[in-house]
Amino acid sequence: MKAVTLTFTQRLLTGDRNPVQYTLSLTAEERSRSRHPFQTDDGQAIYLHLPRGTTLREGDRLRAESGELAQVRAKPEPVLTVTAESAIELLQVAYHLGNRHVSLEITETYLRLSPDPVLQDLLHHRGLTVTEEVAPFQPEIGAYGHAH
Repeated sequence: MKAVTLTFTQRLLTGDRNPVQYTLSLTAEERSRSRHPFQTDDGQAIYLHLPRGTTLREGDRLRAESGELAQVRAKPEPVLTVTAESAIELLQVAYHLGNRHVSLEITETYLRLSPDPVLQDLLHHRGLTVTEEVAPFQPEIGAYGHAH
């Protein structure tokens, strides 16, 4: 690990295409930590000091106090990917998981959530296909999340 710790304080607006010096691969939980030390993919020590409540997304770009740029990547992590024979089945289970305040990635063809044996059993009982895998996880940030 390199000795100097860079402090990243700014998330750039989408559309910024300046070259990045670092890639920062983070799990969904790590992307919700706005003030925390991490390491870039090449081992550079960094510190995030972003506005409280910031949730990072795949592709976000960050600027350090010293001007360096980093790009955020969704790090593959253990997940349950849920598929169904019909869209209504996915909508129904999204409703039930939402009532349980489960972090959920929602797409047209699948739902994705963190592994949980109780929820996995519920999904199997509803007749859904549940696949355990390691994949990037991008849960919805919620109705009051920070958009960019």
